[in-house]
Amino acid sequence: MDLYARLGVKRGASDAEIKKAYRSLAKQLHPDRNKDNPKAAERFAQVTAAYDLLSDPDKRARYDRGEIDEEGNPKMPFGGGYGGSRPGGGFEGYSSSAGAGPDLSDLFEGLFGGGAGARTRSGGSPFGGTRTRAPAKGADVAYRLTVPFTDAATLSPQRVTLADGATIELKLPKGVEDGARIRLAGKGEKGSGGAGDAIVTIAIEPHRFFTRDGNNVRLELPVTLREAVLGGRVKVPTPDGPVMLSIPKGASSGKVLRIKGRGFTARDGSRGDLLVSLMIDLPAGDPELERFVEGWQGGEGNPRAALGV
Repeated sequence: MDLYARLGVKRGASDAEIKKAYRSLAKQLHPDRNKDNPKAAERFAQVTAAYDLLSDPDKRARYDRGEIDEEGNPKMPFGGGYGGSRPGGGFEGYSSSAGAGPDLSDLFEGLFGGGAGARTRSGGSPFGGTRTRAPAKGADVAYRLTVPFTDAATLSPQRVTLADGATIELKLPKGVEDGARIRLAGKGEKGSGGAGDAIVTIAIEPHRFFTRDGNNVRLELPVTLREAVLGGRVKVPTPDGPVMLSIPKGASSGKVLRIKGRGFTARDGSRGDLLVSLMIDLPAGDPELERFVEGWQGGEGNPRAALGV
């Protein structure tokens, strides 16, 4: 099936439309939700493979030009100019061993009229070589890996157990995002032409107090009235562990302080920051504080004037 049809989008769809369609289908068809429906698992693998190819700009362009098929293999013999040459000689998708080459018998039959004279008695073409079919690779296998928020921010390696029972250490890529996919070559199902690949979809767990903002991480930090008025140093959690942060005197709720290099890692290797929003935590029902505020003559004025009220 055409890759666009698998995802239910039109040719020319934007990257965002393709990603949205894949996420919707993957959510519906995921094996965890369809344990008694093997067809859903098969369809899940199909849409994952389609998204894997169409999300790669180079592969998508080659597919749209008809140079590669739905599996990403070069079309033969002239479906796109042999699919490009490989380093070391030969052509992608063909054997480069002596005496072997692409089977052009069908093409030569059309050029020279076909019939008995166009073929040798052995069934090969009159130009040598025999028709061969490349052994099929095994199917790709889809996995979903849930990664803790702080592990994703710090790119901590993850332990993954594959369907065959093997456990591997997976390195998270720079710029990792929720929904990102990692391809593990040769870790799929076995086939006569070699094993397929494992396609791991990353799901980043929400955190109970950190939130992601691009490559930055945001945190609402409670501080006491004393810390806000007089300032001081307080311990602050970060994805890499706690650090000390200086609170300036007279800090108001909503003031944002920045701790550099404690966010997510971008694709270029730089890290975002931790943005700390101060939230003054007033004790409820504190009679001493109430008496102080009642007798306090400062704090006059309307702090909401800028809002027009």
